Amino acid sequence: MPRKVTEEKQAEAQQLLEAPPATHLPAVAPDSLPKAPALTPEVNKQTPAVGQRVTRPDIRTHITGTTRYIDDLSFPGMLHVKILRSAHAHARILSINVDALHKMPGVVATLTGEEVPVNSFGSTYQDQPVLAVDRVRHRGDGIVAVAAETEQQALEALDAVKVDYEPLPAVFDPLEAMDPDAPKIHRIDNVYASKVIMRGDVDRGFEESDQIFERRYTTPMIEHVPLEPFAAIALWEPDGQLHVYSTNGRITLGRADLARTLSLPMNRIRLTATIIGGNFGGKNEIRTEPIVALLAKKSGRPVKAVYTRQEEFIASTTRHPLVMDYKTGIANDGRLLARSVKLVLDGGAYASWSETTVGKAAILAAGPYRIPNVRVEGRAVYTNKTVTGAMRGFGAPQVAFAYESQMDEIAYSLGIDPLEIRLLNGFEEGSISPTGQVLQAVALKETLLMAAKRSRWREGDL
Repeated sequence: MPRKVTEEKQAEAQQLLEAPPATHLPAVAPDSLPKAPALTPEVNKQTPAVGQRVTRPDIRTHITGTTRYIDDLSFPGMLHVKILRSAHAHARILSINVDALHKMPGVVATLTGEEVPVNSFGSTYQDQPVLAVDRVRHRGDGIVAVAAETEQQALEALDAVKVDYEPLPAVFDPLEAMDPDAPKIHRIDNVYASKVIMRGDVDRGFEESDQIFERRYTTPMIEHVPLEPFAAIALWEPDGQLHVYSTNGRITLGRADLARTLSLPMNRIRLTATIIGGNFGGKNEIRTEPIVALLAKKSGRPVKAVYTRQEEFIASTTRHPLVMDYKTGIANDGRLLARSVKLVLDGGAYASWSETTVGKAAILAAGPYRIPNVRVEGRAVYTNKTVTGAMRGFGAPQVAFAYESQMDEIAYSLGIDPLEIRLLNGFEEGSISPTGQVLQAVALKETLLMAAKRSRWREGDL
């Protein structure tokens, strides 16, 4: 081919690369695509609320202390509910006897799992009973609910419930739960959700690395501890409609779950979300709503249930504890060449939001860094512990702790400033994530530099 033609082709290709794209780039693209310019909306055009002062209509009642939360609500003839919870982390229920309760002062109605039309619920899988019938899988499992004239009478009535158990072997460590010989909590395998992400050739990346760093990181179970605990009130309207007041933060999902457990059409259920005194992700599922609804039906009176602080810790959901094994290969100049991550999520006794959490944790596990070779394997595992679910980030804070800890360790070992190693490897405009997403409007390095300047990280930042 003549040299002139070749030069013309190269010039034409260069013009195509430098020309602004007519449309957005696809979300997933191969590495060979050119970097795309930031496609951001003009200020006050697409997002007029950003940067503006916003008036909160509820601020006056909050600051004057007149806000009415669910525990401030009361209805004529309202009963109070307390729930007997399991005496074991794992056991078979041989028998439940509530005969003595009906002679107790103030007791109006009782409820067991056999009376729940569809006795299961859950955000990912419907694997959690409203009230346990034949087996308990953690200490927070409810077995019998009692509705009485006062909370004290309901609590005293719980002592009269007779439950005969056959204790079963329990497992509390997610790594032990993955062993084939570990006690089975629901089925043959305690691993019930997984996520795998691969990009490049990790094994080759490690072979080409000058140094390899390996470390296991762990994070604990964390309870949300909102000032307001879980609560629900149920009453049946004269026309046969069910009205439930609830602290549930996702009333659309809650209404669907309530309809399923009660085997009722959704158009016969009204779920009213009360002002919530703290959520943080922990009030995304139904809890006592089916129980108060059925007890209200049995008694013909409004029924209210409020968790105690102890119940908040054992019968609600918590943040997932994670075991995270990180292996990172680097060049001597600090460039990241390969990263392998293995995640094990302790899901507790039931699935809740674990499938979502293991997915998010796996997607974010490599960190906001340009790494050509990545492999992430995540698993969610059943144990006989408190159920783990949604909480502020759904797996992101746990992996952020791990990958940033390792970045600091690498920087320290190489004698590189922790800021500089992040600036060297951080995402840039047009970078491609481990899942193949082309990133736009990336401000990572600008943010780091601004934070460094304001915190006077460098001697010259005055």
